[in-house]
Formats: sequence, C-alpha cells, structure tokens
Amino acid sequence: MMRTRSFCVLFAAALACISLPAAAQDYPQRPIRLIVGFTPGGSTDLVGRLVASKLSERFGQQVVVDNRPGASGIIAAQIVSKSQPDGYTLLISGSSISIVGSLYGPQAKFDVQRDLEPLALVATTPYVMVAHPSLGVKTVAELIAYAKPRPGKLSYGASTPGTVQHLSAELFKRETGINMVFIPYKGTGAMLPDIIGGRLQVAVDNVLVLAPHIKSGALVGLAVTTARRTPIMPDIPSLAESGLPDFNTSGWFSMYVAPKTPPKIIGKLNTEILALLRDRDVQDRLLTFGATPLPGTPEDLRKQLAREVPAWRKVVQEAGLKSE
Repeated sequence: MMRTRSFCVLFAAALACISLPAAAQDYPQRPIRLIVGFTPGGSTDLVGRLVASKLSERFGQQVVVDNRPGASGIIAAQIVSKSQPDGYTLLISGSSISIVGSLYGPQAKFDVQRDLEPLALVATTPYVMVAHPSLGVKTVAELIAYAKPRPGKLSYGASTPGTVQHLSAELFKRETGINMVFIPYKGTGAMLPDIIGGRLQVAVDNVLVLAPHIKSGALVGLAVTTARRTPIMPDIPSLAESGLPDFNTSGWFSMYVAPKTPPKIIGKLNTEILALLRDRDVQDRLLTFGATPLPGTPEDLRKQLAREVPAWRKVVQEAGLKSE
C-alpha cells in the first residue's frame, strides 16, 4: 500500500512538472486583460486598442482593454505588478512610466525596473506644442515674445502630471525663461475640451491626438518636440528649428507583465506583438496617429528603461518638481 501511494505521489508530481511548459505552450486559453493607465481617447489608449484588436485576431481570444487612470499611470501599473504571473493581465504604458517613480518619490511605492517585467517596445511618437487661435501666436518665437512680459498669465496643459509631455513643457519653460502655469488633468481626453474651447491657452501632447485638431484649424501647431519634423505634419517645424537646437523629446509606448511570468509566455507574447507591428495595416494605422512602430524585445525595453529612468530623474530633481 505504501509503495502504491508513493508511486501516485511521484506520478502526480511528474504531471505537475509536465503541465508547466504545456500551459505556456497552450497560452492563451481564455480572454486577456490589457490595462491602460489613462482615460479613453488619449494616445496610450489609442495605441492600446489597436494592439488589443490585432492580438485578439492572432490569438483567437479576446483581449479586453481596461482603462484604469490615476496617479500618472501608477494605479494601472500596480494592478499589473500585483496580478497573477500568468500572462492574462498586461499593461501598455506611455514613456511616463520612466518618470513617475522619480516624480512621486517614496509615496509612489512603485519602481518600473523592480515591479514589472518588460514585455515589448511598441511604437514611438513625437509631441507637438499647440496654442489656441485666440492667443494670436503662430510660432514658438511669437509665444515666447507674448509670454515673457506676462509671467504666470498663461496656462498650459500636458495630459497628466509626470508624463514626458509635462516635463517637455517644463524643459521648454526653463530653456526659454518663460513662466506658464501648469493645469493638471486626468488624461488627454479630459484636457482636449479645455484647449479646444480656449479655456487653456497652450498644450503639449502626442501628435496622434492633436493632429486632427490642428488640421481642422481648431488649434495652432507651433512645433514638434523632436529634433526633426514628423511626416504626418511636415509643415510644422521642430523646436530645434525654432531656436532650441538641443531640444529633443519623444513618446514611446511599451508593454509589461507581472514579475515571475514564465519566460515562455513572455516569449510568445513578444513574438506576436512584434509580428503584428510588421502588419502593413497596423503600420498605416499608427502613421495616422503620428506614430511609427518601435518593435523591441524585453531586453531592448530593459535597456530603454535603464537610459530613460535616470535621465528623467535628473530633470525632475533639477526642476524641483514634485507630484501634487
């Protein structure tokens, strides 16, 4: 009897060992949740929904977008970091994920390099600085000339606090010596009505969100924040062309899973994400957003974070910025 019982225990253990790679191999077997840390309608949401749609097609399982805005994306990141490491809860984030730990400090209780497992780089996009037509400025030089004698009289928005959009605007203020008041929002979708309605004078955000409003004439495009112009709006100069030769910031989108997610699941997810980024339809859709594919492995993303996190930490410290 003892020998039979021991055999059963050993047999069950062997089956358990075999089932681990099999589970990864058969992944996914049920719907996947893709967490977006910002409100619907913003750049991260748009890219996330495109990725979710294409992953659903490739996997034959629904990938459901779940918007969880708050704390510049930290709330969403914490949901994923504490989820089961089974590949059924994913995070897509903008480049602000490399900033929030520095901006919010110890109270954030979040470190992207510690609390999340890199999955893939997805896309990159320039930011664009816009003004409401009622301000009467059409260039960066005109904005500076208008703002300098009116310190604190202009307000600007840049999605949520702690994003690269926000810090890009702060860098612009420091390099030009102007003083504009930052108005925080819970996301681009919340900011758009104010900048389009003229209640906000200046904004910095992703090209993919602001381009339609520039083309319609609702907003004036002053400059893109990258070193070069963007193909989607070739008539708008860069800040480097507008008197700030060293100015160069951009957005990038990346995806993550919970720590300790099996490498085979991470590998399968990354393979499918990189494959869909080679899809011409995806590339065309991203281009209409003002974005271009930036396919990258988990290791590529890990290196990106290693560069970006300390660089933005320095900006936050030098500017004396703190979360509200």
